Formats: sequence, structure tokens, C-alpha cells
Amino acid sequence: MPSLRLPHLHKLLDPEIRAKNVQWLRWRAREHYYALAHPDMPDPVFVIGCSRSGTTITFETLAAGGHFLHFDYELPQFWNGLYGPNNNGWISEAAGPEQADPEHRQRALAYFYARLGAGPVLDKTCINTLRVGYLHKLFPQARFVFIHRDGRDNISSMIDGWRLGRSDGGFGLEKFFGPSPVPVAINDGEFSEWHFFLPPGWRDYNQASLEEVCAFQWLSANRLALDAARDVPAAQWVQVRYEDIFEHPVEMFRSVFERLDLPFDARMQAHCANLSGRPTSIVKGAPKRQKWKESNPRAIERILPTIAPLMCELGYAIDD
Repeated sequence: MPSLRLPHLHKLLDPEIRAKNVQWLRWRAREHYYALAHPDMPDPVFVIGCSRSGTTITFETLAAGGHFLHFDYELPQFWNGLYGPNNNGWISEAAGPEQADPEHRQRALAYFYARLGAGPVLDKTCINTLRVGYLHKLFPQARFVFIHRDGRDNISSMIDGWRLGRSDGGFGLEKFFGPSPVPVAINDGEFSEWHFFLPPGWRDYNQASLEEVCAFQWLSANRLALDAARDVPAAQWVQVRYEDIFEHPVEMFRSVFERLDLPFDARMQAHCANLSGRPTSIVKGAPKRQKWKESNPRAIERILPTIAPLMCELGYAIDD
């Protein structure tokens, strides 16, 4: 009689794998409960902004108030699972109201409920900057905290991110989507995959210079957010500047908390007063204004005419 072969038996016996499987089953059970009982889940608050624009410190400060349920990581795989490159023909990671299937709302709220419980959720996922219209259609009462940064510094930081990665890994997208369906040879072949996110029209930049690609990403993220914001009620749209984190952190976050109908007590005031020394770049050194002049001055000067109109629209002077 041939011997019994159980090649995966070690996985069944591995305590860590068994714990993950049990946790997954619990989540699935709670998702099914949500689908049946529909416990109260208010529409989320979304922190959005181009990659490297200060979304993390903004999210962490809002989370520190203790008023929200939240994950301590971004959820691009979840949101792309609802609609993204692997199920839209690699168009992009953007989504508009026309892609907002009511089932996506239920799946998102069930996902949050199963893992976080019932209550207001704070989500920070940078690709959602490309999805404001989609999210507003799914969650009509959702509020958005949109942070933007001087395009020169933001793009310079993205250039560094493409080249250096981050302290806990890189920003490449192949690990999420697999190989690109078309050849990518950005910056004369230095990069064979996209990093950070895929905006609409990304194929047109597959042979572009790195600074052109990062400028395209910055323009796309901010333009899509601002255009979609026209359909979001003003009371649900909170727009802030990255630079104010260093120059006026208490005033900035007091205003954000008030706009979100949250108390801004003495503890949060003290927390925000220390923010100027708190943000630490996960890419290259401590953040500061006009860092582009030290890191990538020639590259930024080459793309400045391209980004100047949107810079001015966002209130940045291009001659400083």
C-alpha cells in the first residue's frame, strides 16, 4: 500500500498559521453577522492626499484624539479588491461615482465592523485621493480631510521614495498586482515597475524621466481630488496644508477637529504643539520646507513649468 502523503500537514500544525486561520474565520463570521443585522456604522472619515504629502502625521494626530476606530496601516489591497487594476483591465487605481456599486459599501462596512467593531472609522489610504467621487457616492455622509504639499517638495520626496524605498520596504506595485501588462522602462530603464500608485494615463509615462513621472503622479492625485470635491458638500470637505504642521500645528488641527465636530482639549493642544519636531521621514531625513533645493534641485526645476499652474491654484508661490 502506498504511503499516505500529507505535504501540507506542517501548515495545519503550525500555531501561527492556525491562529491566522481562526482569526480569518472570526472575521468572516462577523461579516456575515453585519450582513444580517446591519449594526449601526456611520460613514467614515477619509484622510487623503498625494503620497509623501503628510497624510500619515495628519491621520496619526486625528487618531490620537481617541474618537475613531482605525487600522494602523493603509488598505490599498482592500479598496483595489473592490475596484482596481486586477479587475478593471489595469486602467488605473482611480475610481469615480460610476464605479460605485452599492455592494461595495456593504463590503467595506462589513470589513470595518468585523475587524474594528461598530463605530466611526478613520481611514488613511493614499490611493483614495484618486477615488473621492467613488467614495462620496458610496458614503454620502463621509467627510474628507485632504492635505496637500508644495509640489516641489512633494515631488522631490517622491523621487527619493522611488529610489530609496522606505525603512520597512519599497513602494513598488508588483507585489500587489504582479508584473505590468506592458513594458515599463522609466528613467531610461532604471525602473521596470511603478511605485506609489497608478494614475489614469500611466501607460503614457512608461518611458518618461523619473521627475516627469512623479510630477504626473502629483498632478493627477491633487487634480482628481480637487475636481471631485466640487460635488462634496463644503461641510464634508476639510482642506489643509502640509506646511502648517510645522508653522501653525495647534491652529491647524484645532480647525480640523472643529470641522469634524470633535473636541480639541488641552491634551490634544499639547500633542499638536510638539508636532513640529515629531514627523520623521521614512525615506530620507527629517522633513522641512524647500528640501527639494538640497535633494533634487535640477530635476524639480525641469518640471516646475508643468506643475506651476496647480501650485498657484493651491496657494503656493513659485518664486520663493
